[in-house]
Amino acid sequence: MMANNAHLHARRAAAVPRGVGITHPVYAARAENAELWDEEGRRYIDFAGGIAVLNTGHRHPKVIAAVEAQMARFTHTCFQVTPYESYIELAERLNAMAPIEGPAKTIFLTTGAEALENAVKIARAATGRPGIITFAGGYHGRTLLTMAMTGKVLPYKRHFAPMPAEIYHVPFPFEPFGVTVTDTLRAIDLLFHADIEPSRVAAIVIEPVQGEGGFIPAPAELLQALRNLCDRHGILLIADEVQTGFARTGRMFGIEHSGVKPDLMTVAKSLAGGFPLSGVIGRAAVMDAPEPGGLGGTYAGNPLACAAALAVLDVIESEHLIDRANTIGAIITSRLHQIASRNDVVPIAAIRGPGAMIAFDVVKERGGYEPDADKTKQILARARENGLILLSCGVNANAIRLLVPLTVSDDVLADGLAVLEFALAD
Repeated sequence: MMANNAHLHARRAAAVPRGVGITHPVYAARAENAELWDEEGRRYIDFAGGIAVLNTGHRHPKVIAAVEAQMARFTHTCFQVTPYESYIELAERLNAMAPIEGPAKTIFLTTGAEALENAVKIARAATGRPGIITFAGGYHGRTLLTMAMTGKVLPYKRHFAPMPAEIYHVPFPFEPFGVTVTDTLRAIDLLFHADIEPSRVAAIVIEPVQGEGGFIPAPAELLQALRNLCDRHGILLIADEVQTGFARTGRMFGIEHSGVKPDLMTVAKSLAGGFPLSGVIGRAAVMDAPEPGGLGGTYAGNPLACAAALAVLDVIESEHLIDRANTIGAIITSRLHQIASRNDVVPIAAIRGPGAMIAFDVVKERGGYEPDADKTKQILARARENGLILLSCGVNANAIRLLVPLTVSDDVLADGLAVLEFALAD
């Protein structure tokens, strides 16, 4: 029997736990750049990018060639057993480009959550302190520690308690939610008085643009204030660049928009063009705090993924993807403002995001901000029915985020935006 979406979806329900949610019940058969085709031969424009993994598109030829060349040599040795040059070369390149003050070092891992866990380990080892401060709406992973760090209960935390101790949350500033930078800083001050003194805090962890939280940029004013606060109290500042990294925001790293230099950075997603690879980049003295054997992992820094990542960095540079992100973002933002001005479309609000990391909110009334999560689901389904893959996000599940590959052609981008506009028609 030839595979089709319905048949595969039935097999999936029987074989895979329901906890692995599916946004779109269409099963990929092949993909190129910003397009994919399902098992029934239907073509889709991909505005999801594997959740920000495919900044360089599906199957970029240079990435595929690099991986094929590495496969001809070896696929695994475990870096801690018999190391290899590509791991070192990739670390050198990231150390040189990361906005870290002074000499930097990098460790490679496999997933974004693993990077966050290791960043916390490193911070605790370097400071001798336990406390970690994160933000409401932030997302850092689905492991037990990163789940505790994540500032969103549903669907990530329900039924999984108790959470690890010494994790504290403060509000994240966003004008439509009525939270200002002053409110956030006041909440941190209250936290220091009510729950944990600054001398017991190892790190503050923040996304330069919240991902799952709704593509909400952290104001430069906040990041600068956090840098000053951390310096004053000996706390490390960790930038979670898992979703914002590698040209997505119109800079190589999202925090570069603020001019702030973190002590540690976590990276993953688009680092390796679809191959599982993550890392922690940080100040050398901080990174060297754990003892030998305290960091690592069997698959961490896999040689195929390292080869892919080196090719990704080459593509970002040679194809000017940082500039391309800004161009794409300007096109998308302009089109969204045109759509928002119409009276015959679903009301949308708060068009936002740097570079090509763009989102908007679906609301119930034009000029208002009451979220409409049900309508958001309908828009995603209607877009899919017309050949466009979209993702939602946000604490109210009413934000639609756009993560088209930065290698998308102008024609495919225009086609995708036309479908989006059709899906928003009221």
